[in-house]
Amino acid sequence: MPEYEKAMRPEDITRLFVERSNAGDAAGVAALYEEDAVLAYPPGEQTVGREAIRVLWERVLAGRPRFEPEQPLPTLVSGDIALTSTPPKDGAGARAQVVRRQPDGSWLRLLDQPEFVVPNR
Repeated sequence: MPEYEKAMRPEDITRLFVERSNAGDAAGVAALYEEDAVLAYPPGEQTVGREAIRVLWERVLAGRPRFEPEQPLPTLVSGDIALTSTPPKDGAGARAQVVRRQPDGSWLRLLDQPEFVVPNR
């Protein structure tokens, strides 16, 4: 695997995600996740594990979507675990990720909820 820039702050992951997605780099996106990470995508489903996340992003990025940076909300940190979130520019609720500090001091996503769907009432 190529050597990728590491997220040295939890908030760096969002920027790196946008850069790598817009470059069409599914392996680079997957490198932002722990080996056993869980991604709540596609909506209503879960993709488990870095390799499955890479395969999913290869399919998504084949359509060449364009991602815009979103201003992060304040990060909550407790030891080696942090909660990051952004309010989507499309007004679709929020995005939230649980990230974990790695032994080298960098951060990787452990849990990723890229979109929240409002439940039917």
